[in-house]
Amino acid sequence: MADAKAVGVQALLGAARRLRARAKRSRAGLPPLLFLTDPRRTPDPARAAERLPSGCGLVFRAFGATDALAVGRRLREIADARGLVLLVGADEALAQAIGADGVHLPERLVHRAGPIRRRHSRWIVTAAAHGRAGLVAAARAGADAVLLSPAFESASPSAGRPLGPARFATLARTARVPVYALGGVNMKTAPRLLGSGAAGLAAIGALIRT
Repeated sequence: MADAKAVGVQALLGAARRLRARAKRSRAGLPPLLFLTDPRRTPDPARAAERLPSGCGLVFRAFGATDALAVGRRLREIADARGLVLLVGADEALAQAIGADGVHLPERLVHRAGPIRRRHSRWIVTAAAHGRAGLVAAARAGADAVLLSPAFESASPSAGRPLGPARFATLARTARVPVYALGGVNMKTAPRLLGSGAAGLAAIGALIRT
């Protein structure tokens, strides 16, 4: 990885760690910075994973790709070598097959958090949320953490209206589960979340561009 990219990712990790130090809620084993793969924006997940420093987390979202098992096994190798936490998006069977550290569930599947935890007691189970209802559902289901989005204006085509730092902070502070900020998170926006109660940062584009 080029020096500029290394510095950029490290800077965002530093910002995430500062958030974690002041977080209202956190849990052992949760990395302060999560990177989510995307078939369109990160067509080479392995290359993206190799850019991440130790202590980060990687959410591999295969979306049914035919080569998911092979890519997932490669990501497991990289995660072991670089000291990363590896989660798989919405696919319990794939997570088990590659020896992942857990799963990340979309908001519509958050009800699966409890059953998954009972089957895999050592896994980390995170979930997506887009407002208070999602946060409440994730807490009730037993998720370890929630990725609340979009915190800011996002390049994702599926992103809705941004919450903004004030609304995000209100939700994060009242949540009964650790909350990550996702959506438009970068080194310009991350400082606006300091003191919000967030347990960390999650990103796609910011880590691609750095």
